[in-house]
Parts: sequence; structure tokens; C-alpha cells
Amino acid sequence: MKSGHWRDWIDEQSGRLFIAPAVAVVLAFSIFPLGVSALLSVSRFSLQAGGVDLAFIGALNYRRLLLGSQQYHFLGTQGELPVWGGPVLALVVALFGAGFVRSMRGLPDARRWTAGSAGALGCLLAATLLAPLGPFQARAAALIEAADVPWFAWLGGVALSLVALALLLQRLAPGRIGIAGWCGRLLAATFTMVLAMLVIATGGRGGQPGSMLTTLFYVVGGTALQFALGLGLAMLCAQNIRGRDFFRLSFFLPLMVTPVGVAYTFRMLADMSVGPLAPLARWFGMGALTWAQDAWSARWVVLLSDAWQWTPFMFIVLLAAVEGQSREQVEAAQLDGASSWRVFRDITWPGIAPTAAALVLIRLIEGFKIVDLPNVLTNGGPGIATESMTLHAFIDWRTLNLGGSAAVAYMLLFVATVSTVSFFQFVVRPARGPR
Repeated sequence: MKSGHWRDWIDEQSGRLFIAPAVAVVLAFSIFPLGVSALLSVSRFSLQAGGVDLAFIGALNYRRLLLGSQQYHFLGTQGELPVWGGPVLALVVALFGAGFVRSMRGLPDARRWTAGSAGALGCLLAATLLAPLGPFQARAAALIEAADVPWFAWLGGVALSLVALALLLQRLAPGRIGIAGWCGRLLAATFTMVLAMLVIATGGRGGQPGSMLTTLFYVVGGTALQFALGLGLAMLCAQNIRGRDFFRLSFFLPLMVTPVGVAYTFRMLADMSVGPLAPLARWFGMGALTWAQDAWSARWVVLLSDAWQWTPFMFIVLLAAVEGQSREQVEAAQLDGASSWRVFRDITWPGIAPTAAALVLIRLIEGFKIVDLPNVLTNGGPGIATESMTLHAFIDWRTLNLGGSAAVAYMLLFVATVSTVSFFQFVVRPARGPR
């Protein structure tokens, strides 16, 4: 190539060449830890004289978490099946069936309902075969044992069946949803149904959720509470009320405190014997309450302390979105006699929905990394009741179980990726609207 051509090529590629070193560094620092963690997750790590020993053990660390000795720690302990289990599972299946039908708008009703029902029932069957705990676990285990095939062949068979179902749905309902879109929908539906079965299995008498369901409790419950409080405070501070600048600053302060500081603050506040709220607790007859010894009260204290710290983040972004709207529409609606609720439903919410969806997505991603609060507040206890997946991985790492720690970390990556990508595809994108 002549020198003139080289100069032209460099000029055309100058943008990419300029950022290439930064991209290379970022990828190196991202891919290297992922690669080492992947190697550790399929190895047994042990200290030896003069070094370490890594022995390849395949998927044994993952099988311990899902089916073996660490299942109680990661997934939980199965108890009696609760009476609400059947209706909850039926509701989840019906919601996904309705979602499939809704995604095929424009096709004949008979074809939409046939395809939607086939998709939902196919996901239910796949979830039944994949769920390590749940109402159908005994029958699924008997079927797997009778089939007498290796676990990876069984898992691959279920995955191929979902791909075949996606091809069938694409033929039944040809349209704007391609094969990849159907595969993503079926994966999200199957994953949610597996989670529903785990909740049902561990939610009855004698059951105990593991670190995965505890993490999802913090993520889903905490994000929902933070969003509701943040939106309410934003709507309040957007009004022309006296002292609203003071309230804005006050509501924002908790975000500046470190998670460890928040944990020690709530540990002091929740002390019902000598804490500042102890007289009030005694007045209400709750002086003998020992929240740290009860699994659910300890989880709620962790969730509330996380909400106290992160609600200001929701508040400040939603306040900016609300105040960034045009006032003309709101004032015109108010002049026409529209109620406050109708103004919010028809004008405010459609305007802030894209920002709200992106905000919830950010908090979902952050929520999966919760570790400081349960570590300082309860040290994961009582027992393992308040352990998040990150704390679970950290405790395994601290006890030199590096393989188990890496396996928990990869399971966290899988759960967080499926959850956030599903939320982005099914909530954030529709909220943005067509582009």
C-alpha cells in the first residue's frame, strides 16, 4: 500500500485508533478476572508447601451449589408446600402466557392464543425439569434417574427443546419477533418460573431461603420500596411548598454516608434495649424484640437500611425528570379541571417513564452487589438467613474455598444478567417507545 493510501486509511480510522488503547486496557482488566474466576470455579484450590495446587474438577462446585451439600446454603431448604403455592405458580404461568399473546398483536386471535399457550406451557415443563427444588421436584428427579443420562446431556436437551419451541412459535406467529427474540422470551419465562418454584419450595413451614432468594428479596423488594419512596418525595418536592430547598438537601444526605456507616447507624437505631428508640419500643410493648435473632426481621432491617441509603438517588433523578417536564400541559389540564391523579397518570408518568425505567435498571444492577450492610449489621445471620450472594462468595473466599467462591460469583453473574437484560428488553425498551 502506498504512503498516500496509508494516510487516508489512518485518517478514516483515526477515531477508532484514538480510543483503541483505552478499550484494550478496559477489556484486559475485565476479561482477565473473568477468565481467572472461570478457571477457579472448575478447580479445587489448596495451599501446598511452596505454592498452590489447582486441580480440575469440572462442574463439581456448581453441582454442590445446585444439587449437593451446599444446596441449603445457595438455594435453601425445602419445606412443606404452602397453600398459596399453586395459585402463585398458576398466576406466573398465566402472566407469561398473556405476555406472549400480547407480543403477537396483529395476528388472528386463535393463532395468538395457541402460540401463547404453547410458549407458557413449554416454559413450565422446562422449569419443572430444571428446578432443583419445588412442587414437582420429586417426579422430575425420578424421571431424570430413569432416563439415566449425564447431567450435561439433560441440560443440553432442555436447552435444545426451548430452541425448538422458539422455532415453532416463530412459524406459528411470523412477524416482528425473530428466533433470538423468542429464545430470550422463553429463557426469561423459564428462569422466572424456576424462581417461583424455589420461592414456593422454601416458603412453606420448615423451609428456609438460601442466599440466592435472599439476594432477590433485597433487590426486588428494596428497589420497589426505594422507587415508591423516591417518586413520592420527588412529587412532593416538585410542588411549590415552603422550605422545599431544605427538604431537598435533607433527603439527599443519606446518599453521602458510606454503607458501613449506614449499617452501624441502623444497628444502633434497631437496638431495642439501649438504642435511641428503646423508650418508644418499650412504650409499644416491643422492648423485648430481638430482631437479629429472627430471620425475616433481620432481612427487613437490612432491606430498610439499604432503602434509607439509596432512596435519595431515586429521589434526585426523579425530581429532575419531573421538573424537566413542560409546565404548559400540566397547567392546561388543571385549567380543564383534571384531578391531580389524572394529571399524573396521563401527563407526568408518560413523560418520566423512560427515565424511571432506566433508573430502576441501574438500581437492580447495583442491588445484586449488596454486601456491606448484611456483613456489618448481622454478619449474615441468624445462621445464613441474611447472606446475600456476594457475602456468600466473600465468606467462601475468606475460608480459602476459592473454587466455591468463584462458582457463587458466576451464578450471581448469570442471575444478574438474565434479570437485568429481561428488565431492559421488556420494561426499559417499551418505555422508551419506537425510535
